[in-house]
Amino acid sequence: MKSKIPDSKKDTTGIKENGLRQNLLQQADLNKDIDELREQLDQERDRHLRALADFKNYRRRIEREGNKAAEAGKREIILRLLDVIDDFERTLQWTNNINQQFIEGVRNIYHKLLTLLENQGVRPFDSVGKMFTPDMHEAVAMTEDKDVEPGTIIEDLRRGYLWNNELLRPAQVRVAK
Repeated sequence: MKSKIPDSKKDTTGIKENGLRQNLLQQADLNKDIDELREQLDQERDRHLRALADFKNYRRRIEREGNKAAEAGKREIILRLLDVIDDFERTLQWTNNINQQFIEGVRNIYHKLLTLLENQGVRPFDSVGKMFTPDMHEAVAMTEDKDVEPGTIIEDLRRGYLWNNELLRPAQVRVAK
């Protein structure tokens, strides 16, 4: 004899299977959504990190440009002060028979100015007796001198200066032929 399963039980089994399928499909859809959201989160995180890096680079560049502008302004002032120092040197060179106290006062001002520049990294360099180099010297005159090798600097007409070990102003020199 055949056992009869009531129709209501057959229907509930099919409903349960359908519900289980739908539940599995919903979970698969949720997993897919979660994966998509994770991918979007990773992309947003990457964009955020790139934006932070770009901003950091921008800030460094602005700081570097600001420092360059400040250095350029400082350079202009220092170059003008070097002209004043040149005037002091010429004055002190030709003041032999004038009031000694006046000369000492001028000499003190000159030394204070040199000290101020040295504190800013500005240093004169010696050229006399060295070979002429176009990157450090500006040849203003050439003179016959049998005592030295040709190309040797025999007189400093205007001193050259370095600023933080970089050429600030080349020396104007007289060179042996």
